[in-house]
Amino acid sequence: MGIFFRETSVISNTFELPTSGSPVSLPPASEQAERSWKDAVDETRRRSPASFEQWFSSVQFDGLEQGVLSLVARDEWVRDWVVAHFLPDLLANLERHLGAEANGGLRVRWRVQPQLDKPVCQGRSVVKTRPSEAPPASSSAPRRSERPSTIVYSRASLAAALNAKHTFPNFVVGPSNALAYAAAFASAGGGGPRYNPLFIAGGTGLGKTHLMHAIAHKVLEERPSARVVYVSAERFTNDFIEALQHHRMDEFRTRYRAECDLLLVDDIQFLAGREQTQEEFFHTFNALRDADHPIVVTSDKYPQQLQRMPERLVSRFTSGLVADIQVPQLETRVAIVKKKAQIEGIDLSDAVAELLAQNVQSNVRELEGALIRLAAKSSLTGRHIDEEFAESELAVVSPRRPDMVSVEDIQRAVCSHFRLSNSELLSKDRHKSVAFARQVAMYLCRQRLKCSFPELGRAFGNRDHTTVMSAVRRVEALRQRDPQVNAHLEAIEQRLASSED
Repeated sequence: MGIFFRETSVISNTFELPTSGSPVSLPPASEQAERSWKDAVDETRRRSPASFEQWFSSVQFDGLEQGVLSLVARDEWVRDWVVAHFLPDLLANLERHLGAEANGGLRVRWRVQPQLDKPVCQGRSVVKTRPSEAPPASSSAPRRSERPSTIVYSRASLAAALNAKHTFPNFVVGPSNALAYAAAFASAGGGGPRYNPLFIAGGTGLGKTHLMHAIAHKVLEERPSARVVYVSAERFTNDFIEALQHHRMDEFRTRYRAECDLLLVDDIQFLAGREQTQEEFFHTFNALRDADHPIVVTSDKYPQQLQRMPERLVSRFTSGLVADIQVPQLETRVAIVKKKAQIEGIDLSDAVAELLAQNVQSNVRELEGALIRLAAKSSLTGRHIDEEFAESELAVVSPRRPDMVSVEDIQRAVCSHFRLSNSELLSKDRHKSVAFARQVAMYLCRQRLKCSFPELGRAFGNRDHTTVMSAVRRVEALRQRDPQVNAHLEAIEQRLASSED
């Protein structure tokens, strides 16, 4: 990597590239400048010690002379991050300690250089090995083993991360997931318009990860040489942290950008609040999309509902297609049970399949788990899986509470709170107060009972499922920013809780 300078003015905050790329020998800092620099560093570190030490283990102080602060960064990304997040406070503290010497402001001159002799901080997890200390070429230990384990990937590790049963043929398609399935199939090259990015939103256990695995399987089946990267957001974060600690950012970026034909990221909501990782993912996202490489992410929330996520990332998530997966209807749940029984070789009657689908309504993963438990108990006891056997086992595993809150209970509680009749709540009346109460009831039913949107539409006067979706999203948004709406919801929830006692 070459060495170059970059200079910035505190006042204008602009950068000027020098005419020469050759290293410049700078005079040593005076004792007063050294003391002022150390004091400024100590004050700046106190704001966020761990973060400061992490980043400044890749920054070196090269001197302070005639109003020019000379710094060295290990790479451009470290330099840009420090400029954006630490430099303003650092310069303000430094100017205060310098006093009259800093009249007119300070300028910062940057050099980028991979090897640093005296970094500002010694990273806690960084082990620096000079070339002379490297093991000889004949050493039995391979060089690959020196790298952080999370940055070493292979086709075998990808295959191990994928569930062989999570394929498109094994995915049961219904009204609740048809759009997500079609979009995922297109992203894998199966035909139809391909949206980039594809954002799949849905609750836990509804099939998001199944679709991600199916995309990877299909791409690798048709293009064995394709470079597919499938990770969770947590794994991406851990890889990023290790790359920083071991100064392997070039390798990290090569992995996720240059050597990636398809990026699949599960549970993107876990990036919330992780500013450094969000910044890196933002640049990774841009690099892949500019190269027209598909990006597919999943989340348990819609992009606009993601907490502590920068607007520029949210806008990119919504720039392609947002496809949601809803709780499947009864018919789809029955089909899921039968498909799972077929895959696992379980002899299951239609009556038992429907019984399972009626008892487990909110989560496909729980539905499949209930089937596996029945099969296991049947195998151990030698009993055939009939309706009587299934009912007895379901009663033990998930007994129905006689006092469990129902849709009708929530509707009554909402009517009582807003002083409405049940007929008004279910009517076509669009008066503001009635419409708001109806939206609150729909929201509470969705949150507490996990009913599907079509089921709620039927329970609220045979309304279209899109009406229910809109109501739930509106109340959820109002709850976060309107204290009065939040107070209404808490009062109704307290009323429901007392009725359960």
